Amino acid sequence: MFRKFAQRLTPPYSGQVQIVETDTYRALTLDGKTWEVQYLNRIHVRICTITTSDLKARLRKTGNNINNIDEASDPKLEALFDFLVEVELPFPSTDYYEYWLLDKLDNTPLALLYACPSVEHMEKFPTHAEWASLPDAIMKIQKSDDELAAKVPPINYQLESLVSERAGINKKARWYDRREPHSEFFPPFVVREDWLDPDHEALCKRYIDRQAPRLLMLQGLSESNRARLEASCEPYAMEVARFHKVYPVIQDEARINALLVEARLREASNVGGKSTPFNQRDASGLPEPSQREF
Repeated sequence: MFRKFAQRLTPPYSGQVQIVETDTYRALTLDGKTWEVQYLNRIHVRICTITTSDLKARLRKTGNNINNIDEASDPKLEALFDFLVEVELPFPSTDYYEYWLLDKLDNTPLALLYACPSVEHMEKFPTHAEWASLPDAIMKIQKSDDELAAKVPPINYQLESLVSERAGINKKARWYDRREPHSEFFPPFVVREDWLDPDHEALCKRYIDRQAPRLLMLQGLSESNRARLEASCEPYAMEVARFHKVYPVIQDEARINALLVEARLREASNVGGKSTPFNQRDASGLPEPSQREF
């Protein structure tokens, strides 16, 4: 019996991980290309990582071992590998419970802190209310010449500071069950975009535009919001190529296909090859097993 579900990676939001569980093992992927396989226990000890290509090759080679794991000695592990070969992504999202940092002026949702699938999981998350942006080391946002000359901090950090200021000194946060009706507005891209200062609003937009290839993993986006993100992906063909297998919907097939062609051409000429940040260990893109709970 296999349990399949998707879970947002927070904090900070860095994508939507796809998870398959049995009573003994679990497998996780951020991009649908590389799976991390773990023992399913309290600390989720990593067994191996395996690509979809390796899984398919395994079917053609009787007795082929993966990362020195003799799957033939454990039928449950072998069954999991077989299941992963043909699995269809993405899985349904089950993290209905969301913990939102609140705006100090009206206590409305300002930025998403955590998401989890059950009430029991809530107590595993810290109670302090601090929103974190995806770091510049993982997601670099290009600065203007003037910003470079002025040596301003990374855009990511600037937005993080603005969100912290907007939340106030005595920060508040609240859990919501998103399956229930609410009068509040929940920012679709995990952080509010309406800022009184036009410069702050522009800075927030730059962050969201840069994160578009990962935000497209989100489920439940409106057609207009998804179309906006796809348009923002134009400069990031390589990241779209990495993550598109787990996009729940593609609004503009022609646009995304053009980006995939561009990515293949760049990869063939080794432009944006293996040394680029999205191929580093943000690896399967997952934190260490001992640091996460789903």
